[in-house]
Amino acid sequence: MRATRLICVLLVTLLSLTLTLAQQTSENNERLQEYLRSFPGADADGDGVLTMEEAQAHNQRRQEARQAQQEYEAGRPDPDVADLAYGPFERNVLDLWLARAPEGAQGPRPLAVFIHGGGWVGGDKSGISRRDLEALLAAGISVAAVNYRYSTQAPFPAPMTDAGRAIQFLRYHAAEYDLDPTRIGAWGGSAGATSCMWLAFHDDLADPEAEDPVLRESTRLTAIAPVAGPTTLEVDVGQEWLGAPLSKHAALMTMFGVEDVSGLDDPTVQAQMAEASPINHLGPEDDVPTYMRYSQPDTQLDETATPGEVAHHPRYGVHLKAKMDALGIECVLIYPDHDSDDPYGSLVEFFKAKLL
Repeated sequence: MRATRLICVLLVTLLSLTLTLAQQTSENNERLQEYLRSFPGADADGDGVLTMEEAQAHNQRRQEARQAQQEYEAGRPDPDVADLAYGPFERNVLDLWLARAPEGAQGPRPLAVFIHGGGWVGGDKSGISRRDLEALLAAGISVAAVNYRYSTQAPFPAPMTDAGRAIQFLRYHAAEYDLDPTRIGAWGGSAGATSCMWLAFHDDLADPEAEDPVLRESTRLTAIAPVAGPTTLEVDVGQEWLGAPLSKHAALMTMFGVEDVSGLDDPTVQAQMAEASPINHLGPEDDVPTYMRYSQPDTQLDETATPGEVAHHPRYGVHLKAKMDALGIECVLIYPDHDSDDPYGSLVEFFKAKLL
């Protein structure tokens, strides 16, 4: 009898808990509110209210899609040269895939360089997309994927100058790997996108007087395809553009070697943030065609914005495109709910048009 009573109590408790969870929605649960902001598509019935059941079903679909993507990416071709050291530090390594010239084509192959994202505190060259890799190789474009020092190991400018050194290294060894040093593009997402843009618009890092012959090579790029990258790292500018402070993303503090948000007010750090902002280096002498993509719509943010919303907002691209348009430099900008003029359709087709 006592055991039966205990089972009944447990069943009632479980039922009560299930009903409580089922009654939670984005109208009364902060976590569901945040989930709905991050994944509007989770609202299956489109009524503007996210239920716990909808969130759980959406999360299950995300996990299944992530698993399928991991299985697909595991089949990417092995690099012709793996973990090739391009500099003196442990993370100064790259993978290199060498393309064959398509039928009818001759000469060294152009190169597309992948710079991974992860807030400069994580990520890896293995994050390169198998689909993009295989399509570029099939088009006759060689591909490199680069690691660089995390900002936890060496703050700004190390993550960016490491990526620059990788490009210099590949130029220096262009003949050895049958690469065309005059046709090098770059792409990457998030932090990798910012690094691509910084290298594209910054003054050439080549030092003709350097003892190291690699450092005498140019860091200039022919074309870039940044994905969801901040074009400014200045807190005040980001606040003005987005309506939310960039300091919501902890990676900003790590990038500039400060322990908390107050450290970003230091004039020396503010000067570094300005120097790290790609848009500040864009000038009339630059002519680097740019193909930008963002996955979230252009909505005004506020203090409730998530770090991801702050870091990957399309308004970064809107401001960069306005400046590039004024300078007469080609810039394609694509993001949801925006009537974009996209003559290429994908970053692969963009690189084929600019590098081949």
